[in-house]
Amino acid sequence: MGDVLVGACSWTDRQLLGSGWYPGGRRDAEGRLRHYASRLPVVEVDSGYYALPSRRNSELWVERTPEGFRFDVKAFSLLTGHPTRAEALPADLRGAGLGPLRRGRASEGLLDEVWGRFAEAVEPLRKAGRLGTVLFQFPPWFAPGAPAEATLEACALRAEGWPLAVEFRHPGWWEPQRADATHALLSGLGMSAVGTDMAQGMPASLPPIAPVTRPGLAVVRFHGRSTAWGSGSKEDRFRYDYDVAELAARVPRLRRAAGRTDELHVLFNNCCADAAVRAAETMRGLLTPPRR
Repeated sequence: MGDVLVGACSWTDRQLLGSGWYPGGRRDAEGRLRHYASRLPVVEVDSGYYALPSRRNSELWVERTPEGFRFDVKAFSLLTGHPTRAEALPADLRGAGLGPLRRGRASEGLLDEVWGRFAEAVEPLRKAGRLGTVLFQFPPWFAPGAPAEATLEACALRAEGWPLAVEFRHPGWWEPQRADATHALLSGLGMSAVGTDMAQGMPASLPPIAPVTRPGLAVVRFHGRSTAWGSGSKEDRFRYDYDVAELAARVPRLRRAAGRTDELHVLFNNCCADAAVRAAETMRGLLTPPRR
């Protein structure tokens, strides 16, 4: 079975900082990351979605974490077709003559520059072996079809040599009649499919699967099971406490996925207070084989 790394989708979330999970004396930037890395072996950098990461931060993260620790970096919103405010761009790019943002869409010149800066920022993680994957989370309107497939192919070309993972929010990608084609598409592009756990029975619900499309890495993200998904505030959507029985029910499927890949990342996105890190620690215990 491949290595199973379990963690949370943030270590800097404001509610986590106020939850008491970080002990006194470990609440500065360096102390928080060192404490997190002493408890869990992988974390998602969700801030990369909201603003371009910096190379300096990546260098500091390498210094503050042990060998074997992994960062899964979420791709900047502009790279996945999400609406992006001009204010989210570095100041020097807002008036650099590379073309404006129109409803979140960028000119080729601006897109080229953003891709280049994102790659430069994550390079220290990749070079040090700390980069688990770059997560491309596509929006709910990114539906199956030729335009979406062309976008994925272009993404694979631009990010050649990176470990890539793709999470779809449009449920059509994993409908029974489409799932095999989706699996083959991502496998052919060398991308890891991201499985999810979320509330079921809603129009936007994704099935609770753990697909393996690349032998090097599989990723499963637990979003919580709030019925406010797609309608409430961020806190409403992600406010959920997994109980042990719910987590234990997912263990067999996760173990099967781990048996088909070198590394499995299980990440908890129910980032309200310390719910995600508590669930991650519980799941890590459930997935750890007993000592003989």
